[in-house]
Amino acid sequence: MKILMVSIPSLHFFRWTAQLQDSGHEVHWFDISGMSDKVERINWVTQKTSWKLRWDYPGRTFIKSKLPIIYRWIKKINDRDTARVFEDYLNEIKPDVVHSFALYLSCAPIISVMEKYPDLKWMYSSWGSDLFYFQNIPEYLKDIKRVLPRINYLFTDCQRDYKIAQIYGFEGEFLGVFPGGGGYDLSEMEKYKTPVEQRQTILIKGFQGRSGRAIPVLKAIEQLQDLFSDFEIIVFGADSVVFDFINKSPLKLWTNFKIKGKIIHREVIKLMGESLIYVGNSNSDGIPNTLLEAICMNAFPIQSNPGGATAEIIENGVNGILIENPDDLEEIKQLFLKVIIQRNTINKICISNGQTEFIKSLDFDVIKQYILQKYNINEYNKTI
Repeated sequence: MKILMVSIPSLHFFRWTAQLQDSGHEVHWFDISGMSDKVERINWVTQKTSWKLRWDYPGRTFIKSKLPIIYRWIKKINDRDTARVFEDYLNEIKPDVVHSFALYLSCAPIISVMEKYPDLKWMYSSWGSDLFYFQNIPEYLKDIKRVLPRINYLFTDCQRDYKIAQIYGFEGEFLGVFPGGGGYDLSEMEKYKTPVEQRQTILIKGFQGRSGRAIPVLKAIEQLQDLFSDFEIIVFGADSVVFDFINKSPLKLWTNFKIKGKIIHREVIKLMGESLIYVGNSNSDGIPNTLLEAICMNAFPIQSNPGGATAEIIENGVNGILIENPDDLEEIKQLFLKVIIQRNTINKICISNGQTEFIKSLDFDVIKQYILQKYNINEYNKTI
């Protein structure tokens, strides 16, 4: 089967696509951003990249940052039209199925093309906040309501988003709930695990921005210095808002506090393997990949629960802790007080989490077999 993937260049997309290597399918990728170079990680995939600019002129980055009005004017002339380039590529490739990753990134920009070919099969993988967050913004909701009735096949990372998709017009075949980036190499991850009883690190995802809520977590920690005196607190993936907050916070002076910006994925896994507790807090997400990775690494998860998604895998107080209000400083503070004083119980939960059938089901090879079955849909009608 000939599959045309449509996505931004992202780690989740590359990991998902790796499941199709040596599957017998012919795989092509249309980089919807149009700005990336060929990606060596998926060099077995035919790639349509670096198509966006008619001319990558000298000083473009400087003009973009310093002269935004001029940059926007040049952009209108210099940028190729996404839908037109995609349609040309579609007619060149003549795929059996198009698979888009993230609605607002990779479905909405090509919906006008896909409507012209109604018999061409279209898969869509929803990511994170794709439906849950953007349904609340009128211009995005308009896209959601236009795209979903055209979608033939749907992957989600949580049951919540399947239900949302049905509300807004999806009537196709639901292919199931899977991690957005596919499965995990559990044997490789095992190398980075420190014995749970030796761990003294609390790891915090450092996003604030649109949906991230790292700052309420950090404000709660500020008030509990004595409680955390025996732990090392590490914030990773911190954005500029979080760095600015720390620069004005007493946390900056704590000898057991560290903050890191963006780090490579392997470094994240190593940190999780050294951590007793992992904290992820946001007001919108599906099942976060970092949450799944933390559980795989035997870290005790404290995670927000937007729309009930996290509760699909975390039973509150049994295999982790749910944050119901990501902006509630007092709730987060009380959760920390509850967890830290139960060190022996936390140790046991971390170990038992790593031995569950759920963790085994996240193995790359296990999920790969399920995914390949989902792609083996017998009847595809070519229309181009």
